[in-house]
Amino acid sequence: MNTEFFIARRIIRGRRGQKKISQPTARIAIAGVAIGLTVMILTLSIVQGFQRSIRDKVEGFNADIQITNLDNNNSYEPYPIARHQPFLTELKRMQGVKNVQVFATKVGIIKTKTENNGILLKGIGSDYDWTFIRKSLVKGKVLAIQDSVPSTGIIISSVIASALGVDTGSKVLVFFVTRTKGADSAHFNVEQRVKSFHVSGIYHTGLEDFDRQFVFTDIAQIQNLNFWTKEQVGGFELLSNDFDKVDSLEDNVKNAIGVKLNAQSIKEINEPMFSWLNLQNTNAAIIIVLMALVSAIAMVSALIVLILENTNMIGLLKALGSRNLNIQQIFMIDGAYLIFRGMLIGNILGISMCLIQEYYRIIPLDQATYYVSYVPVHFDVVNVVLLNVCTFIICMLMLILPSFIISRITPVRTLRYS
Repeated sequence: MNTEFFIARRIIRGRRGQKKISQPTARIAIAGVAIGLTVMILTLSIVQGFQRSIRDKVEGFNADIQITNLDNNNSYEPYPIARHQPFLTELKRMQGVKNVQVFATKVGIIKTKTENNGILLKGIGSDYDWTFIRKSLVKGKVLAIQDSVPSTGIIISSVIASALGVDTGSKVLVFFVTRTKGADSAHFNVEQRVKSFHVSGIYHTGLEDFDRQFVFTDIAQIQNLNFWTKEQVGGFELLSNDFDKVDSLEDNVKNAIGVKLNAQSIKEINEPMFSWLNLQNTNAAIIIVLMALVSAIAMVSALIVLILENTNMIGLLKALGSRNLNIQQIFMIDGAYLIFRGMLIGNILGISMCLIQEYYRIIPLDQATYYVSYVPVHFDVVNVVLLNVCTFIICMLMLILPSFIISRITPVRTLRYS
């Protein structure tokens, strides 16, 4: 057995059996590491859970990448493009693409006998992925869209349904303004049109800005309103298998579609929302750094007390010929033992709290304020491992400084007063 390890183990065992000054200090250090690591695990898991929850909802409304006419300028009234494009086959086979679907949008006013509400009508086709809407549906059913017969159903949010006082099966009128070419092709005529729909389903996501705005219907309805043919659509939406790779996927899509069309990622379409979400990473980083420093300072205090308590032993070892480095290793091993104990407790507490919240959702939130009804948690094993490794390294590096006290201890002084 290594001599330094043997002596460090004897120091640990001796502290257990005797009432020494270092005993409460060691417990405080262990508690500091445990609490620090627990807070770090909870902070990272909650921040990532919150980001994923909001991101998934925004993604459900706009998909990951939208392909539209280059002249749209982010307008809700897009210029049409051909439904059958030569690059579609390439996009569907592209790595990372989950689904490619057509869409079109049109601004309107939904109206009942007593109320009205401005909306963004989003037309979707038979190729639409209903996963997000089905997950958010609170009443009714999704649309049965067929390319041959247009559906007159719409899916509205619970916010709109409540404001208008309607339910599934209710009939509503939607007013639109449509531009048509006049006799002179350089000018347009403005025409007001009205259409009757029945409420097929009601959804609720908690993103009030989006819920107040989006209404889903058959894309054929928007084609009719805009006097488009069945071969004209507002654009294409791409769903990605991995959101972290959306930026690289966007570059590949741009290369595939050429210069006549425009591709935008969800991060560009909803830049304010994602800037706000990215700001949460800064907050999480500040908390993690502070907790790591608290853990390290607690360990430094414990090691200083431990060294001072064993001054006589250090002088004796030096008198017997031990070098400063060897004695430093003894106390570094003792410090590592305390860190491991604190990390073990911290992992148990942090992981347990994350799993309990993830499965039982015991901590609620005001959805109107935070966009989610409970504290979301995303537990990632890789992140936990990285937190443990970084915590251990930081604490051990901080322990190097107090270990240099050993070099100032001389055998003559310690043995004289022993």
